[in-house]
Amino acid sequence: MFRKFLLALIACVVAVPAAAEIVTKSVEYEDNGTVLEGYLAYDDASDAERPLVLIVHQWMGLGDYEKMRAEQLAAEGYVAFAVDIYGKDSRPQDRSEAGQYAGKYRGGDRANYRARLKAGLEAGKNQPFVDTDRVAAIGYCFGGTGVLELARMGADVEGVVSFHGGLGTENPEDAQNITASVLVCHGAVDPHVSDEEVAGFMKEMNEADVDYVFVAYADAVHSFTEEAAGDDPSRGSAYNEKAAKRSWEHMLVFFDEIFGERSIGAPKD
Repeated sequence: MFRKFLLALIACVVAVPAAAEIVTKSVEYEDNGTVLEGYLAYDDASDAERPLVLIVHQWMGLGDYEKMRAEQLAAEGYVAFAVDIYGKDSRPQDRSEAGQYAGKYRGGDRANYRARLKAGLEAGKNQPFVDTDRVAAIGYCFGGTGVLELARMGADVEGVVSFHGGLGTENPEDAQNITASVLVCHGAVDPHVSDEEVAGFMKEMNEADVDYVFVAYADAVHSFTEEAAGDDPSRGSAYNEKAAKRSWEHMLVFFDEIFGERSIGAPKD
């Protein structure tokens, strides 16, 4: 009896497929001669094509936070590609430098920013298992501004999600180029985004007849998704656990709407 039990147990163990893993790696690409380094993450449970989600970093550049988000998205069944706006090994050392780096791309003339966003989009589409007909982009703070620019430039993406990003633009007429659906996750008391900027964004979207959703989270200031921002809202930037969790869930619902079922397909043979 024991021998039969042991053989049955071994058979069950042998029949269990190898556990899927989140594969991650750095990916070099270029824009106008500048070497950039993105971060790729996907689940290797399947060879099936799946939606691509770009991630545009906050003002300190591509770092651990964006990599963590990429891995979370991979676990949800997407290919995630965190893009690099600043350049390989080019990262601000402090907030002062971050302001200078971000200002270079976020200023009135955003052509350089758009060029880097386009380069990241093309690099992401070239990654394995990507369904190039199902692409979205998300961004945080500086990156939240970036994904709205990606939409305004008429990029061929299904949707963009801005988390506590700047909303203003020098060229609101560019909203006529938007073909993507837009989700804005905004801190209701973010001191870095004025009521006038919010109203201007609404006017821009409405006049261009853009399919958009604007969600404001109570008591949330700037950087509300980032634990590294601390817990003191009086500083203008702080983590808000409830807003962070709600906004992530709102993003997933948004993706289900624009992409449909997010299954990564059947396991490999």
